[in-house]
Amino acid sequence: MTDERHQHNASCHCGTVRFRVRLADEFNTIRRCTCSYCRMRGAIAVSADLADIEFIEGEDNLTLYEFNTRTAKHYFCKTCGIYTHHQRRSTPTQFGINVACLEGVSPFDFPEVPVMDGVAHPSDFGGGARVAGVLRFEKAE
Repeated sequence: MTDERHQHNASCHCGTVRFRVRLADEFNTIRRCTCSYCRMRGAIAVSADLADIEFIEGEDNLTLYEFNTRTAKHYFCKTCGIYTHHQRRSTPTQFGINVACLEGVSPFDFPEVPVMDGVAHPSDFGGGARVAGVLRFEKAE
């Protein structure tokens, strides 16, 4: 059986870290988060299973940031500082991939992006993930 999903090429800003990734459900999983860290980072992420990322170059140039429960693992290029991906706290079997790192994709390609409630994280308060709001982008005419 072959994997028919599209394989996306991706890299950090300087190109030192290069990888390929197959997304869990293409762009149907896009999201932002309200937790203290994601609020400051401001990236739009999309889901990929842990096994669906392959580093081509520069994996050794990634640095790791963890905080609070240390369940989520956030990776950045040591050279340019760009966040490339993170292992999710809500679903540790998945990575959140920075959509801005995907070749040919911009965060501004999405007119609406769900914003998940990371302040009241499901791992802390039980229940499922909750949407806190929607981020909208409208191109100026």
